[in-house]
Amino acid sequence: MPAAPKPVLRTVSKDGKRVGRPKNTDVRVREHLTPGEVDALVAAARKRGRYGHRDALAIRMTARHGFRVSELCELRWDQLDLSAGLLHVSRKKNGVPSTHPLNGDEIRALRQLRRDWPEGRFVFVTERGAPFTRSGLAKMIERAGEEASFDFPVHFHMLRHAGGYYYANRGEDTRSLQLWRKRSLIPSLRRTTGMG
Repeated sequence: MPAAPKPVLRTVSKDGKRVGRPKNTDVRVREHLTPGEVDALVAAARKRGRYGHRDALAIRMTARHGFRVSELCELRWDQLDLSAGLLHVSRKKNGVPSTHPLNGDEIRALRQLRRDWPEGRFVFVTERGAPFTRSGLAKMIERAGEEASFDFPVHFHMLRHAGGYYYANRGEDTRSLQLWRKRSLIPSLRRTTGMG
């Protein structure tokens, strides 16, 4: 009986050429979105489907607060204090928990979201009331990027980097940015925000 063919993994090269997933630089020129592109993505998400309000808020909050996809999926209502305008962020990957202020537009949008889905522990839920999955959020971001007619494919982590670039370009010093983003190492922060 012949052996089953081995699957081609992402790191395999064949005849000196890379096989599988292309390099990010071959697909897009950068790994972040500009503030204007974030606004275009929010507007495109707002127009898409029945839950545009929820999707637009997820994009806006990810860009502003630097959520990873799993952090946004697991965001609960008990982490929000809407009357005080505060968000308690629980970070993954050995990040340090922090408290972020919420803007007025975020507070209004979160209150509307709570009115739309009054039951449940999680902030961002599906039509059936279950928390969003990582793949569900990723697909929503990709579709919003297509709707916004970007010349490059958009992925969720670009929103996390968008926030970092926004604060770095505003002139925030590296230490403040590290505390806000809860990066443990300044070299990794410099790499992801372009601060030299």
